Amino acid sequence: MTSMPIVQIRQTPGRIGIETTPGSFSIRQPKADLQITTQKADLEIQQPKPELIIDQSRALAAYDGGSHLEMTKRLYSNVQQLFLQGLSQRMKDGERMREFYKPGNTLGDIMKSRSQNTPGFIEYRGAASSDNVDIQVERRDPIIEVTTHKPDIQVQINRPEIEYTRGNVNIYMQQYPSVQFIPPEIDTTM
Repeated sequence: MTSMPIVQIRQTPGRIGIETTPGSFSIRQPKADLQITTQKADLEIQQPKPELIIDQSRALAAYDGGSHLEMTKRLYSNVQQLFLQGLSQRMKDGERMREFYKPGNTLGDIMKSRSQNTPGFIEYRGAASSDNVDIQVERRDPIIEVTTHKPDIQVQINRPEIEYTRGNVNIYMQQYPSVQFIPPEIDTTM
């Protein structure tokens, strides 16, 4: 049997080449413009004067007896004690007179001792001391008032700067398609 001739078909596929260059973004944002202004705080300080109190009433009482009322009080407060001292002295003298027969208890001796023992001087002045003057200082705290002011802040925002560089797309035929028909060899001899 004879074989049948076959037509050969050869096919080459087409190839497309694509090359791309990607695009690029450039984003830049300048800093915001910031302006801050402030005012000084108001400061008010008040310093009340201190109060100085000097009490020298005891010194005056020791020097000249003080006021009439104080001097009279001191006099009358000492009178009772002076009276009691004089009364006891009289009683002692009376006891001595009762025993007149003992030596030294004669009426002359008793009168002599009475003239020498005069009653004490009534002290109408206050006691003298280096602490008779009282000095008192009342210090007062300062009054401090502070008034603050808020800062004035101004902000100017700068918009971002965006730049885009487009990329490229290069499309080309890397290989063209082809179809090739190869006929069989025909034997032309008969």
